[in-house]
Amino acid sequence: MVLYELSKELSYPALLLDLDALDQNCRRIAEKANGKTIRIATKSIRSIPVLKRILQSNPVYKGVMCYSPYEAIFLAEQGIEDILIGYPCWDSKPLSKIAELNGKGHQITCMVDSFEQIKHLNAITKEANGFFYLCIDIDMSTTFGNLHFGVRRSPLKTEEGVIQLVRIIQEYPSLKLLGIMGYEAQIAGVGDHLPSQRLKNMAVAFMKKKSIDKIKRRRERIVQSLKSEGVQLVFVNGGGTGSLETTSKEEAVTELTAGSGFYAPLLFDYYRNFRFTPALYFALPVVRKPTPNIYTCLGGGYVSSGVHGQDKVPLPIYPPGGKLLSFEGAGEVQTPVYYEKETLEIGDVIIFRAAKAGEICERFNEIICLANQQIVDRFLTYRGEGKCFL
Repeated sequence: MVLYELSKELSYPALLLDLDALDQNCRRIAEKANGKTIRIATKSIRSIPVLKRILQSNPVYKGVMCYSPYEAIFLAEQGIEDILIGYPCWDSKPLSKIAELNGKGHQITCMVDSFEQIKHLNAITKEANGFFYLCIDIDMSTTFGNLHFGVRRSPLKTEEGVIQLVRIIQEYPSLKLLGIMGYEAQIAGVGDHLPSQRLKNMAVAFMKKKSIDKIKRRRERIVQSLKSEGVQLVFVNGGGTGSLETTSKEEAVTELTAGSGFYAPLLFDYYRNFRFTPALYFALPVVRKPTPNIYTCLGGGYVSSGVHGQDKVPLPIYPPGGKLLSFEGAGEVQTPVYYEKETLEIGDVIIFRAAKAGEICERFNEIICLANQQIVDRFLTYRGEGKCFL
């Protein structure tokens, strides 16, 4: 827990990382691997020093999953190996560089789920002196009647569709299929213990339970079909932090992905079956007192992505008892916080948690690292490195 007194030593706004909590989360996530390796989702971290600290914390952590081709190049330049770009990309300039890097011994794997992407990548290899490693993204969403449960990404859902794409890939010597990925977002990314939403929680928990078996059988069928086709996969990737418990038990899966659990943002308070330790905070200075009970801070409008809702806004957590104003919320430049009992002064700080993990790092150049209630280091974020990938 970041102490209020310690935070007074810093310049504000500031992003704070509790290294003790981060290390604890590294150990607890590693314990859930069940004999598989864990690939780190960089979108949930967005800091090279933090990524390297996690990778070095346990041999179970192997490779990363990034979100941009330019990011993949940056990661390779920083000495990070085994990079999987988790989303299809089309920009020819960075893709040419990636083909070249692969030709020089790096392993950067691109994501595909369509013939158009494969044809485009093959055309790039004719210009670049290199080749592409590929991973096929498979849709893991489920349906119950007319209700779609999951995310809208890959069109590939059956073994027939996957085999058809694999056969196309095999026509091109400059493309090498390494693995398949299936992200069960409806398990990993949906909380089932939201406050004051009992009926919704019950419905989500029910659909999660039903989805888990469907996902397992779909993945088994596809992996078996690929084996029958003579395809030797290097990896079968599944899951996210929110589905480690179930995805790690699937025999067809060889590696897991985790990211948000290392920082344990607010949304991770709303899962029924696991709990990690909050590690990342941001601190805002009180710059105004418009009324005796309202303290207006500089900054704070760090609302997270996803379905818009109250659960995506940051939460003041220290001093305890703070509430955002329902008609103003977290502002672009200023954020008022209401306290019924607390007495703060201008110049004091209020500590918040963000709803999601890595997005908050795009608002700060550095992360102030704390251990044993002392400042022990300062880590640059991607933004602090002068990088903006999305």
